[in-house]
Amino acid sequence: MSQLIISVGREFGSGGRIIAETLAEKFGIPVYDRHLITEIAEKTGLTPEEVEKYNENPKKRILSRSVRGYSNSIEDSIAEMQFKFLREKAEQGESFVVVGRCSETILRDFDSLVSVFVLADKECKVKRVMEVYELSEQEAKELIVKKDKKRKRYHNYHCSGHWGDSRLYDICINSSRLGIEKTADCLESYIRERTQKKQ
Repeated sequence: MSQLIISVGREFGSGGRIIAETLAEKFGIPVYDRHLITEIAEKTGLTPEEVEKYNENPKKRILSRSVRGYSNSIEDSIAEMQFKFLREKAEQGESFVVVGRCSETILRDFDSLVSVFVLADKECKVKRVMEVYELSEQEAKELIVKKDKKRKRYHNYHCSGHWGDSRLYDICINSSRLGIEKTADCLESYIRERTQKKQ
């Protein structure tokens, strides 16, 4: 198989991460999500927990500054290390799935990229978050708002395009319509059709 890079952006509670992992299994390629945190931890000497604290967070402007384009922000440093890691993997010809990390933008120059954004109906997201995290309905709603706000701020800080804007992605899909498993099947068919046309 020629190089294949699948970028999966997602709303919190949409099942996007599970869909990404399923696609990785279907195509027999690695998925980079939590694995990136381990990689960055090893390179920086930080613990995975410390990296997670700053992961996918925009920098705190009060506590950081930039000089000639260089930032002293740990959030910026960790983000740039992840972006560099992904670009290096892509430049080496590796096939992989990546969850989030502005990957639809930072890897857009690679012809092998297929970018996906997974969304879902609010009630489906709330139900899923309640089940997965064992939360009350109100707690689930608050967590969804908090997580999506964080993802949006991070993405829009590092990219010119807006998080979730359909023009940034090859395909946007609502996982509520078919369910997570069939949504992954649908995306597999789309990606296989795309890769066949490139050959």
